[in-house]
Amino acid sequence: MSAQRYPLAWPVGWKRSTTRKQANFHGFRNVQSSTPGGPSWKQKKPLELGEALQRLYGELRRLGVRDSDVIISSDLKIRQDGLPYSAQAMPRDPGVAVYFTLRKQPLVLACDTWTRIPDNIAAVAAHIECVRGMDRYGVGRIEQAFAGYAALPMKGSTWRTTLGFEPDARVNADDINNAFRERARSAHPDVGGSHDAMASLSEAKTEGLRELETR
Repeated sequence: MSAQRYPLAWPVGWKRSTTRKQANFHGFRNVQSSTPGGPSWKQKKPLELGEALQRLYGELRRLGVRDSDVIISSDLKIRQDGLPYSAQAMPRDPGVAVYFTLRKQPLVLACDTWTRIPDNIAAVAAHIECVRGMDRYGVGRIEQAFAGYAALPMKGSTWRTTLGFEPDARVNADDINNAFRERARSAHPDVGGSHDAMASLSEAKTEGLRELETR
């Protein structure tokens, strides 16, 4: 797969959400009574990134997908092992695209319905759980359930994808420059990004401006 982990490589052909909502996904923490020997209970809390990733990888493993065949793409800054840092501010774009290979078929599931990245990751995990349920009922096969989620070739990650535009969006030079500046705020090495991320953004900006000049 040619998808990148950072910055977000939104899949070709997927529409972006124009409005986003607060999600109902939650994590839980154990609360102990202040009374010695008293009862304990679980209390809801906002879903954390680590727990959301555990849910997602767990569902993918139950499908038979290997961790090495998974790419989680977002605007979260990533560590050397490819996973996002847990202690970081959430980026403005909460979109998540999960690229994986199932039985030699490249697939992608993406979500930006919710306002937080952990919730969008959890939504993808919940979707996979539902698909697995359909398979258990014996009405159809997993391959049929995922037939509509084939990962289309990204042409090495087009400039529109890298800068966050829809494939058919009408953009001008100001749009391209503004998108570049916005994403550079988190991609630049001086603020925790990487040279590769900045190089990808710069290349996308140059390619986009060049395309406008040839119209």
